[in-house]
Amino acid sequence: MDVKEAGTSLDSLVSSFNTRIAELQQLVIARNMYPASSVSDLSAIDAALKGMELQVQNIKNRLRDETRAIPKAKVNLIFIYDFLVVCLLMLLFQKLIEAALQQQKKLETISACVPSCIPERLTHLNQDANKCFNVQREELKQEPGFESLKPEEPAGPAPREKKGRAPPPMWYVTGDELNSVPSYMKQRLTLDKVNAAIGDMATYAEANAQLIAAPRKKLAENNLDKALELREIAMADGVKGKHFFLETDIKGPSLKLDNTGRALLTVLRHLGRISETRIGHHRVIILLRP
Repeated sequence: MDVKEAGTSLDSLVSSFNTRIAELQQLVIARNMYPASSVSDLSAIDAALKGMELQVQNIKNRLRDETRAIPKAKVNLIFIYDFLVVCLLMLLFQKLIEAALQQQKKLETISACVPSCIPERLTHLNQDANKCFNVQREELKQEPGFESLKPEEPAGPAPREKKGRAPPPMWYVTGDELNSVPSYMKQRLTLDKVNAAIGDMATYAEANAQLIAAPRKKLAENNLDKALELREIAMADGVKGKHFFLETDIKGPSLKLDNTGRALLTVLRHLGRISETRIGHHRVIILLRP
C-alpha cells in the first residue's frame, strides 16, 4: 500500500473515531442524568476509547518510521545494484584474462615451432611461373593468325574450374618433439635448423609439382626429361597424390647433402615428417601431413 493511501485511510479512521467519541460524549451527558446506574458502563467505554487511541497512535508512529526508512531503503537498493554490477564486471574481466592467457600460450607454442626465417621461395616460384605464362601468352597474341586459332566458345554453360593444387605440407617441429629425439640422433641440431630444412623441402616439392603439372609444350628442353621422369615417379604406388622431391634436388640453403643434412633427414623421418622410398635409381623423399 502506498504511503499516501495509508495516510488517507488513517485520517478517515481518526475522523470516524472522533465522530464516535462525540456521540459517546453526548451519551455520557445523557447518562449523567442517572449516575448511579451508568458509572460502570462509562468506565468501560472510557477504557475502550483509551485503548483505541493508543492503537491509533502506534499506527501513526509506525507509518512515520516506515516513511522515514524509504530513502534509506532506496540507497541500500542502489548500493546492492552497483555491487552486483561490479561483481559481474569483475567476473567478465576474469574470463577475458583467462581467454587471453590461453591464446597467449597457443601463440607462444606456434612461435616456438616457426623458424626464425620462413622461406619465401615458394611465393617467388609461383610468381615466376605466372610471369612466364603471361609473357608467353602475350607473345602468342602478337603472332599473326593467333585470333583464328582461338577455340569457339561453347553454347552451353561453362565447365567448372578445377580446384588448385594443395601446397606442400610444412609441418613444423615443436620444441618438445625435438627434445624427445635421442641425443645420438639429434646431435647438435637446433629447432631453427630443423624447421628451416622443412621449408627447403617444401620448396623442392613445390618446384617438382610445377614441373609435373606444366604442359609439355611450355617446358624448356633442359627440364623436359626431368619432368617426364617426375611424372612417372608421381604415378608410383605410395607416391601418387603426395608431394615429394628427389635426393638430387637437395641443394640448400639450409638442407644440404652433408653430415648435418643427413642428420636432419634422420630426425625428420623419426618424427614422421617424411618417408623415403627408392624408385629406380632415385631416392624419393615424400612429405607427410599431420
